Amino acid sequence: MLANIIRSLIAAGLMCALSSAAHAVQCQPPGGFDAWLTSFKQEAAAQGISQQTIATALNGVTYDPAIIARDHGQGVFHQTFEEFSGRMVPPRLNKGANMMRQYAGTLNRIEQQFGVPGPVLVAIWGLETDYGVNVGKFPTIRALATLAYDCRRTDMFQSELLDALRLVQRGDLTPAEMHGAWAGEIGQTQFMPSSYMKFAIDYDGNGHSDLIRSPADVLASTANYLKSYGWQRGQPWAPGSANFDVLLQWNKSQVYSKTVAYFAQRLDQMVQ
Repeated sequence: MLANIIRSLIAAGLMCALSSAAHAVQCQPPGGFDAWLTSFKQEAAAQGISQQTIATALNGVTYDPAIIARDHGQGVFHQTFEEFSGRMVPPRLNKGANMMRQYAGTLNRIEQQFGVPGPVLVAIWGLETDYGVNVGKFPTIRALATLAYDCRRTDMFQSELLDALRLVQRGDLTPAEMHGAWAGEIGQTQFMPSSYMKFAIDYDGNGHSDLIRSPADVLASTANYLKSYGWQRGQPWAPGSANFDVLLQWNKSQVYSKTVAYFAQRLDQMVQ
């Protein structure tokens, strides 16, 4: 999960902003979480978030110790490519091939526009959430507020929480709809709010970007992310290629990115 957070921060160009975040709210103030939340609401208003959005999203939000336990309990990823791909790819291949066929028209249009082949997008989709089945059950606002209150990476998560409020304010999602992974990733390919703000696309034309329910928006937004990092149309994506380096911008793990590349190759072979 942390690899996804890091890639999202880089994608949103936040690193410089975070290093100079002069107005970050103090983490763990003497008054506890409620005092922190009051100060954060003031900062959100100063950043242009409406009082209606602040009230809708933040009133009643409480600290979640289970989030901190997960954050502090993260282990180092030790699986080999053979172990990880062997566990993740075979159970998802047939459904992935069916998704390729079901969304063939959408995937073809996306490839024409962004240059990213359907097998790559469907492989990422399958690995991240099993094609939208397991998007996560943690309330995003509560998770981000808890992590922002904690002093380990408070600036980073305060920025992500502000972007989550911006998503609410511009009408993409309601707070009640924002459920995902424990570290704040949202949607069927697990975008942090900062990446959602920057790369999400309303590809189905319904007036807002919905990475929770709209497969078209999910696939096009994922392609938009990869294109922004230099995906080369018509070129291979195997390890050692320029496009594989782009996959490493999606997730810094060599094992994960190799699994995406392998999974995509298998899907490409199955639907030809």
